[in-house]
Amino acid sequence: MKYVGTSVNRVDGIKKVTGDLKYVDDLKFPRMLYAAVKRSTRPHAKIIHIDISKAEKLPGVKVITTGKDFPKRVGLYLEDKNFLAVDKVRYMGEAVAAVAAETEEIAHEAVKLIEIEYEDLPIVTNALDAMKEDAPLIHPDLGTYKYASVFAPKPDTNISNHYKVRKGDVEEAFKKADYIFENDFYVPHIQHCPIENHSAIASVDREGSLTVWASCQSPYAVRLALSVAFDIPLNKIRVLSPAVGGGFGSKAGTTLEGIVIPLAMKSKGRPVKLTFSRKDEFINSFVRQGMHSKFKTGVMKNGKIIAIKDQYVWDGGAYTEYGVNITKAAGFAAVGPYDIENIWCDSYCVYTNHPVGGPYRGFGMSEIQFGIERNMNIIANELGIDPIEIRRINAQKVGGRTATNAPIDTCGLLDCLDQVLEDFDPNEKVESLSPNKVRAKGIAFGMKAPSMPNNVASSAIVRLNEDGTAYLLVSAQDIGQGSDTALTQFAAEVLSIPPEKITIKTGDTDHTPYEWQTVASRITYCAGNSVINACEDAKAQLLELASLKLGIYKRDLKLEDGYVVSTIYPDKKVAIADLSLGLTMPDGSGIHGPIIGRGVFIPPNVKDHDHETGLGDKPVAYWTYGCQGVDIEVDTQTGNIKVLNVVSSFDVGKVVNPTLVEGQIEGAIVQGIGSALWEELKFKDGKPLNPSFVDYKIPTANDMPEMIIKFIENEEKTGPFGARGVSEPAMIPSAPAIANALCDALGITINSLPLTPEKVLNAMKEKNNK
Repeated sequence: MKYVGTSVNRVDGIKKVTGDLKYVDDLKFPRMLYAAVKRSTRPHAKIIHIDISKAEKLPGVKVITTGKDFPKRVGLYLEDKNFLAVDKVRYMGEAVAAVAAETEEIAHEAVKLIEIEYEDLPIVTNALDAMKEDAPLIHPDLGTYKYASVFAPKPDTNISNHYKVRKGDVEEAFKKADYIFENDFYVPHIQHCPIENHSAIASVDREGSLTVWASCQSPYAVRLALSVAFDIPLNKIRVLSPAVGGGFGSKAGTTLEGIVIPLAMKSKGRPVKLTFSRKDEFINSFVRQGMHSKFKTGVMKNGKIIAIKDQYVWDGGAYTEYGVNITKAAGFAAVGPYDIENIWCDSYCVYTNHPVGGPYRGFGMSEIQFGIERNMNIIANELGIDPIEIRRINAQKVGGRTATNAPIDTCGLLDCLDQVLEDFDPNEKVESLSPNKVRAKGIAFGMKAPSMPNNVASSAIVRLNEDGTAYLLVSAQDIGQGSDTALTQFAAEVLSIPPEKITIKTGDTDHTPYEWQTVASRITYCAGNSVINACEDAKAQLLELASLKLGIYKRDLKLEDGYVVSTIYPDKKVAIADLSLGLTMPDGSGIHGPIIGRGVFIPPNVKDHDHETGLGDKPVAYWTYGCQGVDIEVDTQTGNIKVLNVVSSFDVGKVVNPTLVEGQIEGAIVQGIGSALWEELKFKDGKPLNPSFVDYKIPTANDMPEMIIKFIENEEKTGPFGARGVSEPAMIPSAPAIANALCDALGITINSLPLTPEKVLNAMKEKNNK
């Protein structure tokens, strides 16, 4: 291949590094109003009265709205939320009222003048407590909510979804096991921290058509949610996402769009803009859900695991419209990348009075596989088996079965392990240069599938221009991962024209074709296939016209360097440019017209699972597997951990652009290090304690380890040129690999994240006391 598999420069690179690329907050419109939001000061309370009279009198205030103005519930998978609270608030910081004014300063001043009378309600801030029968109900009306049929909310409880896996006979297997191990783990809430804050602008014209500019990952999903919420037909809503400065899942659904739209509806044609502060980003965009896990594992003397009974309890927060799907995804991967014959898994999404849980890079897999991979090392240490060997014994392999009992026909997991071990010896002892520091090594696996409905659709359009250049139209969003470049490479490969002659246009529901969402590491796979199909459609049209022009059978023609060329007589060819508007016949007549290729794609044969057992032959499109080894240094006096080296290998199917894939994996590793060592949103009685970078640490350049990035290329048969997604899976092994290195080296046990210096020192003290 000429273009796929090469490090083509980013097609958006120049605009980004020069600042020419315009994000939503850069946009300014004539007569624009600015919004601010009145937020709840209580984690759970009835709204008795909202007094906006003082705010209305403030000069420059144009519109004030409350939840009563638009009380209809919305949600992607479960319709459980309002954009502005109606009747009661469910977390501290929830939007209660909104103001549009001539300036941001006036809007914020007006918000201070809004007075709200509350009646406090009992709170619940621990998901395990929220599952108890006597727990305060966050959503007493859960039984009346609409939801997608694959989910199972439990009315009159705080459980918004219960996904279960029942494979084999767990209890009988436990009786046969030589050893039984039981372990509990916890991962906390963390925040996405994209470099660009959420921003949205809404405008309603005289005909009632709504235009929304939003920093969102999924323009079509946002359009549908807004249509439902505000009873506006889809042909009257246009959503544009001009550029997105990072998302990691936080911009997958709707957040502030539903706040500015009611203001715009009452603003007589004036656009209304709202941009989140960084504090808003921490609390009022999605957070990664906290999660409690526990494992009961039956093992034979040789290290073979014959049964696992596990439970995942997700702290979904106040609303779980997206969180319910994370619960389901966790069930699909109930025991991680291991082939276990007997499985009993319960995965619960639970309401609490915490901020709204939602998608985060890895979509539940980082959370569950922290426990899964720590559990593997604990068992290996107890049995005296090498952690590598116990993974080899139990790893999924071709011919085996997944947790849902689906057959495994492609699996490069052990190939990845072997590739990591080429540059990483976990048994090599390296002495630290400091007497107070200890070097340690750890390893972990990771796996992930695209977590999406079975019938998610992608589409693409390619238009050829008169000079042989092309426009590629998609609604896949480049949120930093490089999808614009990869999709352009696919088009260039099929059309045999250089990538620089293709201009990609994205993110406008009026002018770019349908894409479900830019989530789940699905864009290379789904949008990539639709782009290839669109270009194959255009190619077929070109070959048809060239056949008439040259008098050569279509089967004997090919595209090559901007021409349609005979495979038998290479001198016989016609430029693509000369066919772009159709073919002129010898008598002067024309046929066909402009070359416009149309491509669509839905993942083939993905089917529903059984609701009672969770089993299914193909509940996901494919799995991406990988392995990471880490080399860390621990200061035994301070408890500080420094990650020095990481070796990573993932089976990506086909490397589309080596530089982009390496960048994605490097970024995933560093993000994983952040979740392992520092990141945690802390709360006390529902109140957020560290919603700023002053008290919430993320990795910086000084925290970057040396990294060796490798790939395995076992073709994904349904993927574009054999490729599969990897941007999310690459984050999954980082945290458990670091924890395994730490615990094995020091002989301590820490079963929660992050691995703070306090936890390390306390664990060492506990070990010494014993």
